[in-house]
Amino acid sequence: MPTPPGDPSDKSEGSHGVVLSEPPAEESAGSHELVARVRVPYLLTRRIFSKGLPPGPRMPSALQAVAWARRPLPFLERSQKHYGDTFTIRVRHAGTWVILGDPEDVKRVFTADHTVFGVGVANSILGPLLGPRSVMLLEEPEHVKRRKLMLPPFHGERVKGYSETMAQITRRELQNWPAGVPFELWPRMQEITLQSIMRVVFGPVETDRLQRLRHLLRRLTNWMNDPRRLNLLAAAGPSRFAGNSDYRAMMGPVEDAVLEEVRRRQQQPDCTDGSDIAAMLGEARYEDGSPMTEQDLRDELVTLLTDGPTSSLLSWAFERIVRHPDTLARLRAEVDAPHDGGQAGTDGVYLDAVVKETTRLCPAAPIVVRKLLEPMELGGYTIPAGTTIAPCVHLVHRREDIYPEPLRFRPERFLERPAGTYTWIPFGGGVRRCLAASYAQLLMKQVIRTVISEVDLRAADPRSERARKSAIAFVPHRHAIVIATPRIPHAVGTRVDADREVVTPT
Repeated sequence: MPTPPGDPSDKSEGSHGVVLSEPPAEESAGSHELVARVRVPYLLTRRIFSKGLPPGPRMPSALQAVAWARRPLPFLERSQKHYGDTFTIRVRHAGTWVILGDPEDVKRVFTADHTVFGVGVANSILGPLLGPRSVMLLEEPEHVKRRKLMLPPFHGERVKGYSETMAQITRRELQNWPAGVPFELWPRMQEITLQSIMRVVFGPVETDRLQRLRHLLRRLTNWMNDPRRLNLLAAAGPSRFAGNSDYRAMMGPVEDAVLEEVRRRQQQPDCTDGSDIAAMLGEARYEDGSPMTEQDLRDELVTLLTDGPTSSLLSWAFERIVRHPDTLARLRAEVDAPHDGGQAGTDGVYLDAVVKETTRLCPAAPIVVRKLLEPMELGGYTIPAGTTIAPCVHLVHRREDIYPEPLRFRPERFLERPAGTYTWIPFGGGVRRCLAASYAQLLMKQVIRTVISEVDLRAADPRSERARKSAIAFVPHRHAIVIATPRIPHAVGTRVDADREVVTPT
């Protein structure tokens, strides 16, 4: 990787003291000030800490915002190539971000005291969708209090209890897959993940109200994933986007339907068995005995229901698996093999590696953002308070010194070496690691296991698919086009067209 500015291998200075130098050419235009570079005595450290921000692209912030909204991954890769593992980007409406691609800096961020960071401002671009009271956007100490209320539904044993429900939903969706003809897998994964999270959030009882909410969520998701919306968000900023009349027409009915379910559980406690997340959060109390407000409940439930990342990860998993016959064969052998208790595919060691490799190579989010509330030494720089820092999942996951042949899909790497706490970070890290990480991984495993056991999949086109930005994740640009044939009778074979007419292939 390129040597970053301030790397200790630079021998041009003495072993200690202050050196004045001209700023790098990449610094903001019109800046002619000298930059003070402070070297701590050699015996204490070999790192040079520069005062000020690292260099980065010189494009206007408006153009960087468009690059970030439309093609963020190439933007990050080009910037790293030119400026090293630590660089600065300036995104209109989101501010100045320092991108961190060194695992040592990622560790410093994830292990630092949580009072050093703010998050809501840095994550403001998510505000229109998640809402300002989502646990993902709350500042400390309120974040920790809310997280305690949100944790029980995602504890290990409770999450495992969702396994069979996930498999049943997948089998039911397989009945709608066309047999022997190309089709897009991403919409099918969206349907499975939506059905699964709806069951977990609202329970097993199906009602007309929930069917309508499911329809509204599909409509909102399709609207948000239109590339024109991403351009609008980049140009207008999150505040103006949230007030957009078209956006409100899509989001408003979803909010109303979610709150209607919350109120129904409060007014008719016997309408569920109390095990669904909506009921649990409605009954949850803070340490002072106060309940969550309706705004709190709206934001947390909408955050859960807009589960775009898991469907995109599943699409990538199959997009990769069908283009690697050896991986598919090994995975199928594991899924089909009987294990303890006679049930097929229950240990899933290789399946776990496939999930880890998918989330390494195709993480749902390319960065994790934090707002510095006090200065911090990162990447050879003393980053001032008020700066947004962003451990970069995408760049860390593609480091050749950690993952040899980093662009190659090779699940075996996680059998040879366990995932590192600060080098495998698809769900973030520290006290703000994704609450639903265990749920997302279990859902991926259950869907992959069920599909592999019942369906033969092959790529409709041997060419790999590129990553395309959707509303809150990255998806295969052709939406993971595959061809499916049943391994067992009636697994697939009935095609449901857009007009819902049922067509049986001849």
